[in-house]
Amino acid sequence: MKKINVFILFLMTFYAVNTTAQDYLAAVGVGLDFGNGSTLVGPSGKYFFGENHAGMAEVLFGDRITAINLLYQYHGQFSGADGLQWFAGGGPAFLLGSGNSDVGIKPMVGLDYKLNNVPLSFSLDWRPYISFDSGGSEAARFGLGFRYVIE
Repeated sequence: MKKINVFILFLMTFYAVNTTAQDYLAAVGVGLDFGNGSTLVGPSGKYFFGENHAGMAEVLFGDRITAINLLYQYHGQFSGADGLQWFAGGGPAFLLGSGNSDVGIKPMVGLDYKLNNVPLSFSLDWRPYISFDSGGSEAARFGLGFRYVIE
């Protein structure tokens, strides 16, 4: 009897860990990058190319700067919280300004929430910027996303 209980517990744990994190296929909308320095706003898109794997692209504008972010995100789900996912990832960031440019990387961790029965998703993340060109970094950078979900 004890072996059966352990086996059932194993199956329940395996099922809870391997639940599908993807609540939608793609989403497009507005992204916001803020914190120390300039606040940037622009179009943002996210596409799930695997069960837990998504790519996000943003072109953000503000204070004579254009930022292009190409980010990978690994998504996981919280058990008992429908529509709420955590994600971690990162990718390259290209900053283009008047007379100067910069290339860096943005690691990120955050939360993504898709409303039930409504085609909207919202995200909040921490995305520090590490520069390759200037050698500097900015830890206090955050992102907000407001997107229309395409199933």
